[in-house]
Amino acid sequence: MKQSDQRAISRRITSNIFKGSLGNLIEWYDWYVYSAFAVYFSAEFFPAGNTTLQLLNTAGVFAIGFLMRPIGSIIMGRYADRHGRRAGLTLSVAIMALGSLVIAFTPGYSSIGVLSPIILVVARLIQGISLGGEYGTSATYLSEVASNGRRGYYSSFQYVTLVGGQLVALGVQIILQQILNDDQMVSWGWRIPFVIGALGALLVLWLRRSMDESEQFEKNKNSVNAGTFKALMKYPKAVMTVVGLTLGGTVAFYTYTTYLQKYMINTVGLDKQSVSWINFIALLIFVVLQPLAGALSDKIGRRKLLLGFGIFGTLLTAPLFFLMRDTNSPFVAFLLMMVGLIIVTGYTSINAIVKAELFPTEIRALGVGFPYSLTVAIFGGTAEFIALWLKNIGLESLFFFYVSLCILISLIAYWRMGESSKNSQIEAEFNKKTPPDQKAL
Repeated sequence: MKQSDQRAISRRITSNIFKGSLGNLIEWYDWYVYSAFAVYFSAEFFPAGNTTLQLLNTAGVFAIGFLMRPIGSIIMGRYADRHGRRAGLTLSVAIMALGSLVIAFTPGYSSIGVLSPIILVVARLIQGISLGGEYGTSATYLSEVASNGRRGYYSSFQYVTLVGGQLVALGVQIILQQILNDDQMVSWGWRIPFVIGALGALLVLWLRRSMDESEQFEKNKNSVNAGTFKALMKYPKAVMTVVGLTLGGTVAFYTYTTYLQKYMINTVGLDKQSVSWINFIALLIFVVLQPLAGALSDKIGRRKLLLGFGIFGTLLTAPLFFLMRDTNSPFVAFLLMMVGLIIVTGYTSINAIVKAELFPTEIRALGVGFPYSLTVAIFGGTAEFIALWLKNIGLESLFFFYVSLCILISLIAYWRMGESSKNSQIEAEFNKKTPPDQKAL
């Protein structure tokens, strides 16, 4: 192949990765902006009273949104396996834009009473459907369009943009904190980031229409079993592997990236602006680590990174939280957060490609999305709620051991699984052969 042709192919791959990733960033921004601004709007949707109880109610709505993600993964996963990854990704971002607009313009509890939190719940259910479809389809698309031998590197951009969405949400929060005072933020300023998210989603909707469809989908788009549970159930080992992979990783991820913000304010006692800066800088570094770890997995394999996360996450989670609880230094809190995020990188950087490598093209979006979303709904979406509930009854420290136990369970799964990059369904289809231990069971 001519060098000019190789450059053209590389540019095309980069363009597709950018469009797919940018949409992923906006979707996750819309999802995380809820958590980032909860400290400001929790009193708007729920009656005045105990601050922890208001946050607990808001976290409950956050968890309810997660319950729709498995349903979204079924609906959108089937759609993407039947009609294409591009079509699935375009539809998901349109649904997310609708949810953000609803939240942005919903009146508060003082204006419409109990109808206010009901509308909030409905909007989060809509967004949950969108996000449930986004993850599996996005992981599938980035893995399929990536060049051979660099799939770990390219697929890591799913978490670059996933965390990037949270980073943008925090950035918007920091900017608004500089412009508006606390009363203005509580009164109406918190609505601005939801409007920004809806507008960003409309921009991505336009960009995604020009994405290339993945070559592997095009070759298999006429399969009669595409996106069916009948086909998925031929791979029970792969489905259970996704559950085991996800359990500890999702609990650890949401603990360090969403709950930790409330923990620093509500337990450690740091001021809101300092916490916003701690989270922003830590997550910025975390984003940079993702492609580095993804590229490393292309060299040494995925399993070693997962084992590193499992071992250190099990042993160090509780000590990190106890140390943070006893400090009043923002810098020390930042360092402790970074240690946790470095550990979690062993999971986040490669979880998309590991799951995509387990399934054939005809059920890949459904196979990646459904067991992942179900596990996240049960464990990831409830992590913050469980933490706040335990704090409210005076047993907050039990949460740290709960996180460690979840990671330990995943560590057992990592120990038992093979090296996915050596038995990859994606590479098998690319090379026209079927790895023996990934055949239907």
